[in-house]
Amino acid sequence: MKILGLSAFYHDSAAALVIDGLPVAAVQEERLSRHKNDAEFPMQAIEWCLDHAGLEPEELDAVIFYERPALKFDRVLMTLLRSFPHSWRAFPNAMNNMLGEKLWVRGVIAAQLGVDTRRIHFTDHHLSHAAAAFLPAPTERPAILTADGVGEWATLTVGRGSKGADGGTQIDLLREVRFPHSLGLFYSAFTAYLGFKVNEGEYKVMGLAAYGVPRFAEEVRRILRRTSDGAFALDLGYFDYHRAVDSAYSRAFIEMFGPPRDRFEPIDLGTPQGQHYADVAASAQLALEEVMVDIATSLRKETGLADLCLGGGVALNGVANARILTEAGFERLFVPSAPGDAGCALGAALYADRILFGRPHRDCPDHPFWGPAVEPDKLTRIATEDDLPVARIDEAELIDNVVEAIANGAIVGWMDGAAEFGPRALGHRSILADPGDEAMRDRLNRDIKFRESFRPFAPVVPTEHADTYFALPQGGKRLGRFMSGVFPVRSEWRDRLRAVTHVDGTARVQVLEEEMAPRLHALLAAYGRRTGIPILLNTSFNLAGDPIITSAAEGYSTFRRTGMDLLVADNVLVRRQRAQQQPLVEKVA
Repeated sequence: MKILGLSAFYHDSAAALVIDGLPVAAVQEERLSRHKNDAEFPMQAIEWCLDHAGLEPEELDAVIFYERPALKFDRVLMTLLRSFPHSWRAFPNAMNNMLGEKLWVRGVIAAQLGVDTRRIHFTDHHLSHAAAAFLPAPTERPAILTADGVGEWATLTVGRGSKGADGGTQIDLLREVRFPHSLGLFYSAFTAYLGFKVNEGEYKVMGLAAYGVPRFAEEVRRILRRTSDGAFALDLGYFDYHRAVDSAYSRAFIEMFGPPRDRFEPIDLGTPQGQHYADVAASAQLALEEVMVDIATSLRKETGLADLCLGGGVALNGVANARILTEAGFERLFVPSAPGDAGCALGAALYADRILFGRPHRDCPDHPFWGPAVEPDKLTRIATEDDLPVARIDEAELIDNVVEAIANGAIVGWMDGAAEFGPRALGHRSILADPGDEAMRDRLNRDIKFRESFRPFAPVVPTEHADTYFALPQGGKRLGRFMSGVFPVRSEWRDRLRAVTHVDGTARVQVLEEEMAPRLHALLAAYGRRTGIPILLNTSFNLAGDPIITSAAEGYSTFRRTGMDLLVADNVLVRRQRAQQQPLVEKVA
């Protein structure tokens, strides 16, 4: 049975293909269109998935969309009507937007793919999140928690799941919080206030929060208050998004926290204004953590289940995830590599297979590498045309060259096999560097990534060495598998891991098992033998504002536009042209 899952029309459009119960392809539209957070109908992603599997659209047994457009239209219409007359300016545009392809999704899919409308199905937005978190995870009976901005009406759900080899797989969502009360929109309002782009800059708020003191915690708790049933409610007087106007926050919000930051204004943490923004970020972050931990703790007591599957955009908050793991009472916490809306494409396809069609559960391969493979021959051709030194060498020699280069200060673009599905580079489309040199962090932010100086970088460490360098709780290695948790760097190693240790002594750790990325695991082992520490700095292979690179050509273009020293695609290695011929391995000033 061949099922295509789709997400589209809000942000992070994607397509995923499941055949006989197993994923075979999944890719976010932005990785092919090169438009960050691309929300368009994911035609390029669909075409790639079908081509990868050698299928024509008419061979699909089902296409499933990740949410119910009519219910979403109901919410948008009700929001506009309730907020009238404030919404009068927004009403025409919103109706024109919704009454187009966003509402008539069945027709769009049928027209674009040429499939029979009877094969097109829909599921609830938060069921897609729950399925994406639960069905690929190696757990049989977990509790489930999803949290994001908003789907149709739900913004947070709690429930449980069970897998049945005989076709008895179930996802039971027990309760939900509904729009306009939303943890995701709460956090996005602070993202906008701090001058970052909503649905893209939330992770910047999390990074900035580490520089601040939560001195506005009580004010934020008045905005995000707890309810007697164990949930939460927002004081809507501080927000504007529910009034269908352009701003996420209201005048009362500004009166409480002061003037918002202009997005072109740099954040100078050495100034009172810069510290003010960091303190606001710290306060919002703390409030989010408290609510998530409390809801997860109550869910643990209610269900008695040892495992928790966490989905939705809020699950990208690694600091909150780590607190849930250590404080809520669960033994293991599973967060997928793509917990946001892109991952709903895969979640919807798996939901259709296991639950809609009642097919037996099959354990999914436990990795995120479902995208296009890098093509080293293309890199060889492009670099040769540019007259750059190119070498196709065996793995042992390649690793020796890369280890020596990084040990001497080089920055390496690393492309290996199929691209990751999700917003984080997990060793197949990464920039790698020495984790110990604090100047390396500044160089990466300034000369490679072109991004804010307060942004931290992640370490990647083999699972067998993770506990030596990082204070991981029970279940921490599992959470670190997809870089989904932030944990303390052990104090005795912080001086030697300065480039990947955040200002608060933590790091968003990737814990790497050999079978997930064998070539990167071998590189880490070799780097450990060379330097004594089997850890590398790992950041996504892209420039600020660009999607992570997918192809060898995109990797090469990024390599040439930055200060990277080496570029690797599988077993092909390219070095930057120098004014004079020098050895491949050289110390970078």
